[in-house]
Amino acid sequence: MDISPLRRHCISPPPPRPLSALPRLSVSLRRSPWLASSFLSIHRRRNLCCASSSSETLVEEGRRHGEAIVSKKGDEEFGDLKSWMHRNGLPPCKVMLKERPSHDKKHSPIHYVAASEDLQAGDVAFSVPNSLVVTLERVLGNETIGKGTHWVFHRRKSWGHFLKPVRVHLAGNVDTVDWNSPTAYAAELLATNKLSELACLALYLMYEKKQGKKSFWYPYIRELDRQRGRGQMAVESPLLWSESELDYLTGSPTKAEALERAEGIKREYNELDTVWFMAGSLFQQYPYDIPTEAFPFEIFKQAFVAVQSCVVHLQKVSLARRFALVPLGPPLLAYRSNCKAMLTAVDGAVQLVVDRAYKAGESIVVWCGPQPNSKLLINYGFVDEDNAYDRLVVEAALNTDDPQYQDKRMVAQRNGKLSIQTFHVYAGKEREAILDMLPYLRLGYVSDPSEMQSVISSQGPICLVSPCMERAVLDQLADYFKSRLARYPTTLSEDESLLADPTLNPKKRVATQLVRSEKKMLTACLQAAVDLIDQLPDHTVSPCPAPYAPIFK
Repeated sequence: MDISPLRRHCISPPPPRPLSALPRLSVSLRRSPWLASSFLSIHRRRNLCCASSSSETLVEEGRRHGEAIVSKKGDEEFGDLKSWMHRNGLPPCKVMLKERPSHDKKHSPIHYVAASEDLQAGDVAFSVPNSLVVTLERVLGNETIGKGTHWVFHRRKSWGHFLKPVRVHLAGNVDTVDWNSPTAYAAELLATNKLSELACLALYLMYEKKQGKKSFWYPYIRELDRQRGRGQMAVESPLLWSESELDYLTGSPTKAEALERAEGIKREYNELDTVWFMAGSLFQQYPYDIPTEAFPFEIFKQAFVAVQSCVVHLQKVSLARRFALVPLGPPLLAYRSNCKAMLTAVDGAVQLVVDRAYKAGESIVVWCGPQPNSKLLINYGFVDEDNAYDRLVVEAALNTDDPQYQDKRMVAQRNGKLSIQTFHVYAGKEREAILDMLPYLRLGYVSDPSEMQSVISSQGPICLVSPCMERAVLDQLADYFKSRLARYPTTLSEDESLLADPTLNPKKRVATQLVRSEKKMLTACLQAAVDLIDQLPDHTVSPCPAPYAPIFK
């Protein structure tokens, strides 16, 4: 009798080892920057001849060859993602994997999670055991990061720019953490924002992919390869767009945000070798691969974006489990802003309870959090046109050249505002946002010292409003929104015409959807300012001169 099927179901596979499971011989390079740099130089010379195609990671291999990444041979050998999960502990569930064609026929179809049977609100669609979830707890092999503790870092002169990690227990006692502990140094990098949780998770999966089919996570990584960091609209994040493709976002602040985020990823990449030296035992399974040699920046960025597109923010868990990669989670699950269902941590698993009824075969959606469309596009490559959380940012500042700047700053702070104040304009609530800005802007227009003293002595955000001041404030607001609209190379009507074209390039489509939503909010703000101008009792009054008017950023 062939017992291999029984063995597959009755014997659990050995759990994947955390990176810190085994020690390795290491020189105390952290105390000698010169030694560290010398060793790095030697190591790089030694490994110049050792580079191989194994450095291809996550989405890169298919992009390089311009063909579908997931082979039929691999499908036959390992089965699909869900089959692999069932073999490794996933209990029976009420979902299945379906696929939709990719816009680019050279790439594999997009997989997505659909109901395998009719579902009602409150049904558990699936429950993924923690053994199939990737978190920092698994990567570092230690849950002490953030669990019942707070990490505090103190400078030590003898260590130059390095920080001494100190763990403060909730009871108030202080423990000095063993600096030789890899988790201590990893915690430092996380706490000082030199390295994000996403970078750690991306690096872990990149090294795992180098193990090929020997990696426990091979079927999951293969699925990430298939998705190529694409969201539910089969579009990659603008972080991976070319310079000409980023021009689709001209006029939108999102273009600058994407470029700034890419620079941040580059800074994290530059810290990877530091992690290798300072916390070398984290990489005991891969002792000969310095990260920046094993993985060029473009590959790391692609892996980072792929992880970013599928990471889940779990609530009410330790910091070591806060960011999780959940097979059957995003991007296989579609995000929806008006959905209430979320992946949640329960005892020993991460589960999804649906918030609505589904017919068998329908795509299952989850809530993506209160994110504006600009974040949805950068993080996940899509735009939600029914997003109640969509918003614009308007940044205004008191004029620092104003002789009464300090008094105005004090009044602003007393009323919950800052000298540089950010206002959020939510879709459908543009008039409310304008009314919220007016008291702050009026404060900036006060020029008479006696009027300023009256404002200081008042108990609320009340300025003496003259007809000429109100006209000046509203004119400045209207001019500001006109200038922002003028930055876009297309009009709203032209955007509508573009979106009506079914053959429109997918990246161009999501970019146009984004800028159209921004223009709608800006246009509504402009209209609100114009309406308030029209409501002024005397239109013959000229705007007051304002040598120190507030400044819009």
